[in-house]
Amino acid sequence: MNEIPINTISSPTVILDLIYSLKVKDVMYTDIITATMDTSLRKIQNLMKINKITGIPIVQGKRMIGLVSIDDIIQALDKGYIEEPCKEYMTTNITILEDDMPISFAINYFDKFSFHRFPVIDKGKELVGIITSRDITATLLVEINKEIEDLEKANAENISRDAYKIEGEVKSHTIIRFDFEKAGYASTQVKKKLKLAEIPSAIIRRAAIACYELEMNIVVHSNGGELITIYTPQKLTIIAQDKGPGIKDIEKALTPGWSTATDWIRSLGFGAGMGLPNVRNVCDDFSITSSEKGTHVECSINLSDSKGDK
Repeated sequence: MNEIPINTISSPTVILDLIYSLKVKDVMYTDIITATMDTSLRKIQNLMKINKITGIPIVQGKRMIGLVSIDDIIQALDKGYIEEPCKEYMTTNITILEDDMPISFAINYFDKFSFHRFPVIDKGKELVGIITSRDITATLLVEINKEIEDLEKANAENISRDAYKIEGEVKSHTIIRFDFEKAGYASTQVKKKLKLAEIPSAIIRRAAIACYELEMNIVVHSNGGELITIYTPQKLTIIAQDKGPGIKDIEKALTPGWSTATDWIRSLGFGAGMGLPNVRNVCDDFSITSSEKGTHVECSINLSDSKGDK
C-alpha cells in the first residue's frame, strides 16, 4: 500500500502550502544505483540485496531505457535465466516523473499506481533521481517542523505586527502549457497574501483549492493562458482565461468524474474530472463560458461574512 495519507483538497493549509511549493527535485534522492543492458540479472540481484532496494534503473549513458524489479528477478530465478543479460527481460514501459513537477504530482502517482518508487528525469530526459512515498512524507515532516519552530520563535519573541490590509489589487500570472516547474506558483502567492491579511484558514483553503485547480487546468488542458486575481477587503475574485481549444460541453465538464483528458494526462494523476466541480463547490460565485478561442472562468470567494468552509 503506497497511498500517502494527504491530499490536495482537504489537507491543512500548511500541508497545502508545502505540496504546492515543493518540487519533486526537492524530495528525490540522487544517489542512484543503475545497471546497463549487458549487466546480468544475477549481478542486479546482488545489487538489490546489498543496497536493500527492489528495483534498478537500466541506463544507456544518462538516459533511462528500462527497469529491473524484484519481480523480474524472481521470475528469472524460477525460469532459470538469472545469468542472462537483462536487456531481454527488463521492463521498458516505465512510469516516470519529471524533476520540476510539484510533489502533488508524485502524491497522485503513489495514489494511482502500486509501485514503491518512481524514476525521475530532467528536461533533457536524463535520469536524475528516484522518489519514494517515504521521501515525500519524511520531507514534509521536516518542513512542518521548521514551520512549527518559526511559530514558536515568533511567539517567544512576542512579535507584534499589524495585519496586512487588503485594499484593492490586481495580479496577473501567465500560465504556460505543460510548464510544471511553475505550476502552483499563482495559488501559492494567493495564500501568502491572504495569510498576511489574517484571513481565516478555512477561507484560505477554499481560495487555494480554486486557484490551484484553475491554474492546473490551464497547464494540462489548454494552450496556455492567464490567471488574474483581484483583491478587495470584501472578496477575492479569480479569473482564469486560456487560449483554447475550448470546452465542447460545459454542462458535462461541470459533472464530477467527466473528463476528456488524454492517457498521458491521466498517467500524471490528473483528468479525474473533478477540477471545475471542485472550483464551483468552494466558491461563493462561479461562471464559465467557452469557445474554440478559449475558456473564461470567473469565480469569487467572500473574505468577510463568508458562507464558511464548503
